[in-house]
Amino acid sequence: MVAGLPSKPRVGVPTWPSRLGLGLYMLAWHVGLPAVLAYFWIRGRREPLYRQFLGERFGRISGRLQRPIWLHSASLGEIRGVMPLIDEALTHGFEVLITTLTPAGRQAAMTRYAESIKSGRVQVSYLPLELPWAVRAFAKSVNPRCVLSSEIDTWPILSNTLKKMGIPLGIVNAQYPQKSYAKDQGWAGVRSQAFRSYDLVLCKSELHAQRFKATGCTRVQVVGELRFDLPAPPLHIKAAADLRNSQPALFGNRPVICMASVVEGEDELVLTAFEAFARDMLARGLSKPLLVYVPRSPQRFEAAAQLLISRGLTFLQRSSALDRELRMINAEAPAVDVFLGDSLGEMYFYLALADTVTVCGSFVPRGSHNIIEPLALSKPVIVGPSIWGIEYPGQEALAAGVLTQVPDAHALPARWLAWFTQPALQIQSRQQAQAFIRQHSGSVEKHWQHLSAWLSSHA
Repeated sequence: MVAGLPSKPRVGVPTWPSRLGLGLYMLAWHVGLPAVLAYFWIRGRREPLYRQFLGERFGRISGRLQRPIWLHSASLGEIRGVMPLIDEALTHGFEVLITTLTPAGRQAAMTRYAESIKSGRVQVSYLPLELPWAVRAFAKSVNPRCVLSSEIDTWPILSNTLKKMGIPLGIVNAQYPQKSYAKDQGWAGVRSQAFRSYDLVLCKSELHAQRFKATGCTRVQVVGELRFDLPAPPLHIKAAADLRNSQPALFGNRPVICMASVVEGEDELVLTAFEAFARDMLARGLSKPLLVYVPRSPQRFEAAAQLLISRGLTFLQRSSALDRELRMINAEAPAVDVFLGDSLGEMYFYLALADTVTVCGSFVPRGSHNIIEPLALSKPVIVGPSIWGIEYPGQEALAAGVLTQVPDAHALPARWLAWFTQPALQIQSRQQAQAFIRQHSGSVEKHWQHLSAWLSSHA
């Protein structure tokens, strides 16, 4: 038994507190609908896609596919994570409806599956809001053979409504972090009850599986993490190698650090750490380091640039320095302090430029972002204290020695210095990362083995 879990699973029958909680939750959505629309309108000033396709959020969608697998992923990161499974479904002849919550997720899906959309095998939409009538209208138009959510993105009204309609529900690449599990014990167990609507739960790890079982889910399987089977884009890897080789002033023999997915509240912390590291390197007579700095969201690109200016750091922006093919527009780039990654969908390119990667979202209580992508490129990875969001594979990566956790950003310069001044450690780190990726690959095959049997039972 896992610490913090009840000794017996709860029964699947909704309790009166959960029914009352669901009713209040539904009422709150109807009462708060004007605020939701205002949010879309305000966000739409910076991201016009928030104001577009609003009909989809209210259930209005043209059903272009024939009994598709409806697969929902919350945003950009989750969409990327399930792409190997979408590819597998298409390979087996299924049509797929992809829903998401954010413009970034929608754009990523539209770009990745452009050809399949043209051929009528994939459709992309926003998820309907938590309004029963919107969910029913959406599902009737789509007529899905099943609905699969990913990670932990679960909506009580959505799952409750689809369950009443007799539509099979599952969750793939599933995780249930301890922080979320503890939180779900409140609010009359509304989301816990939503999880019990799932007929099939395909989990990343045994620890997550035990939490789903303790919530009352009965058909739970451990199948690993789909991101381990996500291939790195060859064009991004080649472009990074070409850029490093063709720009001696910018790269040369300089140590290159990538700070990936920096979120609000972390900028000052990690930039201060980098500046301290740069001073230490120069004081030792070593090469000046280069920082590849990648903010988490496009809304922060301009703010990041202004922050670099205010700190007196020289920088190049990907948006103005490189063309569409990721080639330098000018013949030779100067030896700036920072290369600012202000673009979407090119994370592998930024990671490939670096010698070591620091994954952010971990120096504030956000639970860290994805560590699998840099590990797949054999990059040594450092995270901060907050890694609840990557419990798997974070714990396994720490045990295998391929992930280094520091107590705070102040500890980063010493870790970077140790890595860059010990060639043997660099070789060992890369070899360990390669072995770790091989050990954890194969999740797509395991997912599909269970999904195909489940789909056959609901044919």
